Parts: sequence; structure tokens; C-alpha cells
Amino acid sequence: MKVPLYQQIINEYVAKIEQGALLPGITLPPERTIAAQWQVNRSTVVRALDELASLGWIVRKQGSGTQVAQSQLANRQTPFAHWPSLPTQANLQEDPYLKKMKEQTHSATTIDLLTGELPAELIPNFSFPEISWEQILKKATQNTTSGYLPLLHLLKERLQQSMHVAMNFQQLLVTAGSTQGLQIILQTFVKKGDCVATEDPSFLFALPYFASLGIKLEGIPQDDEGLSAQGLLAACKKKTIQLLYLNPTHQNPTGKTMSLHRRKQIIAICQTYQIPIIEDDIFAELHFQSVPPTLKELAPDQVIYLGSLSKILSPLIKIGWILAPKALIQAFSETKERLDLTTDLFPQLLAYQALSDQGYQETHATLLRQLKQKEQQFHAAFASLTNDWQLHSINGGIYHWLTWKHQPLKRKDWERFLTHEILLAPSFLFSNDTMSCRVNYTRLKSEQVCSFVTRMQTITQQLRKDDPL
Repeated sequence: MKVPLYQQIINEYVAKIEQGALLPGITLPPERTIAAQWQVNRSTVVRALDELASLGWIVRKQGSGTQVAQSQLANRQTPFAHWPSLPTQANLQEDPYLKKMKEQTHSATTIDLLTGELPAELIPNFSFPEISWEQILKKATQNTTSGYLPLLHLLKERLQQSMHVAMNFQQLLVTAGSTQGLQIILQTFVKKGDCVATEDPSFLFALPYFASLGIKLEGIPQDDEGLSAQGLLAACKKKTIQLLYLNPTHQNPTGKTMSLHRRKQIIAICQTYQIPIIEDDIFAELHFQSVPPTLKELAPDQVIYLGSLSKILSPLIKIGWILAPKALIQAFSETKERLDLTTDLFPQLLAYQALSDQGYQETHATLLRQLKQKEQQFHAAFASLTNDWQLHSINGGIYHWLTWKHQPLKRKDWERFLTHEILLAPSFLFSNDTMSCRVNYTRLKSEQVCSFVTRMQTITQQLRKDDPL
């Protein structure tokens, strides 16, 4: 089937935006110029641009022309999903900057502070006993839709001790990591066009998955205490929010931990507007010091809790869980079966063995000491850069958030980090902001510290030369 001209125009602009040929904020040519380039009527161009604007790819402002939208990838909608002859996965492509970084990941001279994992040398080492095929088959009989029963029992005990939640009204569902848990929750609760609120910035904005479901992400700003209560309240008054997703402890990407006062405010607002809360507590095992009670502890029936072992047992062991009221777990189990999502037995056996190991507590304590040393090393290395960069304090997790103190930065300014082979995550991957970046401080090796500081000083000097002041 021949593709109409206005659709061809849309497809070309979407492709250029995805490939990075057209960056956010770039002004497009006037309508008459585009019409001349395509040799079409101006009305055809107007139709194409209106469609692109409605899908979130461009912004049209009277008197200012047409610009590529600053909106995150997750809030762009797929063009022509109702046309079976056209591709429906166009908006699932990665940000061009992220593509460039991945190309440099394996270079021996690259300093990789991007990867969201612990370095191999920090992954705790556990011994696993030999197991026969007959034993595996026997254990397989204990693997249900909810998970491997001995692991479920062990997780339930640990959560009851750490969170003091009455488990007789709660139930667990083991998942292949917290991301699968989130997928199950979304597929159960929301439909195309629904709105999910989250922190701004948030790593959710970097996930094309939301766009593929047609879900609108509503970013709520943060302050020093975490998600803004006033911002959430304002959003609730303007639109119907189906779910609130929060990463309140060692938040990804900022590393912030929400205060107890703010947690209570957020819960109160959600109770007023009857909004379920998803609490992603993926860094629960990585506290340097005491943190406020989980949202789940404060409001057991209001909060769906996501946990994971992937950060400490390696991403190869994709084990997570959902803790929620029993009725919800039943619905989530049905969704898991409907989507044919599985949780392999072997990762569950490994997770069970690690958690039940007699030396687990000592091994975990050693990991925390190593992480704290790494964090202190990073702080010391960054001391010479604090006149130009703000290093936000953290009390756990694996991320630091750096903010440039001077003139507004543009996306192209972050290309300097690629040139000097430092991989980190600029804030535009998680927000409309371009002034900050996320770094995984745990991946800075001792032998890289001097080189890191030198490269950062060079980049900082180059950025300062561009400062009009």
C-alpha cells in the first residue's frame, strides 16, 4: 500500500529525531520551506506537523516556530499504530547519546561510570553445593507461579523482620527482577491513555516500554526531601492519576532518599485521591546508615512493594518480588500467567542458597564497607571540582548526582564526555533538564582516579570557556 505523503514526512522526521540528526530544541524549517522540499501543498505539511505535535515529537508555538520537543522518549507515541503496513516500534529506539556511549563501553581507555551494576570485584562470593539432576527435578515440583516455595518462605521471613509488616494480610510473587514486577503491575492496572506519575527526574523516562503501552508519564519535581508533595497535589487536581511509581530510597538517578515527613505527606495525598503507590526498593540492601521506614511499612494496604537481589547478586541472577495484599497478588499471578512470563528455577535456587548461607550477613557487611570506601574515594577525587560541580550527598545506593553550577548546558555540551571517554548518564535521559548527570561511583577503579580527575578538569575548563559570563 502506498504511504501518503504526509505520513512519509512524519516518518522521516521521526527517524531523524531518533538518529540524533535533529536534537531537542532544534527549530524546524518554516512550513513553506518544507513544502518546497517535498514538493507538496502547505496543507500536507501542516497535517504532518500537527500529527507529530499530537504524538509528542515536536512542539508548535505561535510566533516561535516549530521545535523538536524536549519531552522524554517515554512520552512520545508511536505514529500510525493503527496502520498494520507501517512499523509500530519506531519509538522504541534508544536515545542517540546512549547509543554512542554503548559503542565506547568496551574500550580499554574508557572510564565507565554509566553501567547500573556493581563491578565484578564487589559482587559477593558464595559457594553453591553440588546438585544432581534428580534433586533439581524434585525441587522443580516446589516451583509455582508465585515462585519457588522455599525462597518465598525465606523472603517472607526476611521482609517481616526488616519491615515489620503483618504478613498474614500480605503475599509475595517472585519475578525475574523488579522490571518484570513493574511490567506485571502495569499490565494489571493500566490501559492505553492512562497516566502514571513518578519523580522527575526518573529512570522510567529512559524506558521506551511506557510508550509502547501508550501510557502517559507525569513527572513530579523533587526537592531536598524527595518528591514534591505540592507538585503531586497539583497533578492530582488536574488529571486522573492511575498509579504513583516511587523509588524513594537512593532514588535512580539522583541518589536522594525521601524524608519521613515527605513520605507521610505523599501517602496522605494518595489516600485522599485513592492512588495506589508502587514502591521500588531495589537498593534496600545498600544502606550506609539508617533510612526512614519504607512506604510499605507506613501504609501496607496502599503500597505495592518491589524488591530485588539483582544489584547485589549480579544482573545475571534476575530475582525480584512483589509484596502486596493477597487479593492483588492473585490478580498479578493471573497477569503473569496470561502474559506467559516465567521466573526460571535456577536463579531462584541460587538466590535461596545465597540468602540462607551462614556467612551471608558477614559477606553483606563487607560489601557495605567496600561501597562506603568507594564513595569516600569518589568524594576525595571530586574535591578539586566542587567550585564548578555540585556533588549531592547520599546515604547509600550506587549513584551520585552531579550538577553543573554555571551557564545552561545543551545536549551537545555532553559530547565532551564522550570525546574524553567518560561514560555517565546525562540528566536529559531522565528529564527535560540538561544540567546534571548520574554516575555509578562504584565503578571508578583506584587506578583510574587520577585519569578521571584530569579528564574532568579538562572538560570543566572547556565548559567554562563557553560561559558568556
